[in-house]
Amino acid sequence: MFYFIAHYFTSNFPILNVLKYITFRSICAMLFAFLLTMIICPRFINYLKFGGRTQPIREDGPETHLKKSGTPTMGGVVIVLVSLLSTLFWSNFLNIYVILLWIIAISYAILGFIDDYLKISKKNSRGVSYKTKLVWQLGIAAAVALIAVMVDSSKIATSITVPFFKDYFINLSWFYLVFAAIVIVGSSNAVNLTDGLDGLATGPLIIILGYFALIAYIVGNTNFANYLQITHIPGTGEMVIVCAAMIGASLGFLWYNAPPAKIFMGDVGSLSLGGAVGAMSVFTKHEFALFFAGGLFVIEALSVILQVASFKIYKKRIFKMAPIHHHFEKMGWSESTVVIRFWIIALMFGLLGLAMLKLR
Repeated sequence: MFYFIAHYFTSNFPILNVLKYITFRSICAMLFAFLLTMIICPRFINYLKFGGRTQPIREDGPETHLKKSGTPTMGGVVIVLVSLLSTLFWSNFLNIYVILLWIIAISYAILGFIDDYLKISKKNSRGVSYKTKLVWQLGIAAAVALIAVMVDSSKIATSITVPFFKDYFINLSWFYLVFAAIVIVGSSNAVNLTDGLDGLATGPLIIILGYFALIAYIVGNTNFANYLQITHIPGTGEMVIVCAAMIGASLGFLWYNAPPAKIFMGDVGSLSLGGAVGAMSVFTKHEFALFFAGGLFVIEALSVILQVASFKIYKKRIFKMAPIHHHFEKMGWSESTVVIRFWIIALMFGLLGLAMLKLR
């Protein structure tokens, strides 16, 4: 909204020129989302408690989790709605990449909301079936990827960039749609698997969103893209505002989600934010960078895959419990120890992702 106000009234009020700058608008979007989340969250927590919308606890989980019974869930509703509102206020919401990003985020949030609602109403940890989830996620991701390819004015619309090489691309042709859909869905579910302890997913999400805010700004800026020998993709810079809004909302949410959590994110938050991060990597052509910068999410997802595969093939479990954060709890680590150490690991992976910008 303010972006368009600046364009209409700049001639009469030159000071409004500042609203045209992505950096200024991203700071405003972050602060706006943070303050609004801090105001809304306490009221939302009371509403959920009053309505009995609390998180079902896994019976096979660590014993320390039993005390979490009665904690409200679906806190991701606040993150998504506040981020969307902040985006509408501070971005050019007619930008195609902003639109596509929110198609992913909102559609995955709806799926997560249904999943959370079923878990709450049935009083168990089972929600939407995995097959239904995958069909929903893959279908939307493929449609969004198709539109992104059609509007991409660069020469690598259906190609993937290879880390550490500046001019080496692999053209997947129309198979790229499958690849992009897998990246988006994989990112969404990896974040969802990580969201198992108080604040565990929120902290790394803030880090990876900050990483892709920088990537989007560089890729969308001709000068920076040329300097770092990265393909310039016009229009992607506006996604910085979305990243900033999500970071601000996540920071405000973390205030109440930090151990001991007063509210959980729920699938409505983890699926939507994870999907948005995956979409950002696709739109900026940094899919492999997501694998490195989001290494913690990759480890969490791999731990589940390996655990299931090992049990089906050898009837043995590799970890005491999967995802891997529960394994360390079973080893005797306190929840806060696991969370803080995993945040540190996420930060190191984020720094690795930044280092890759120059290693080419």
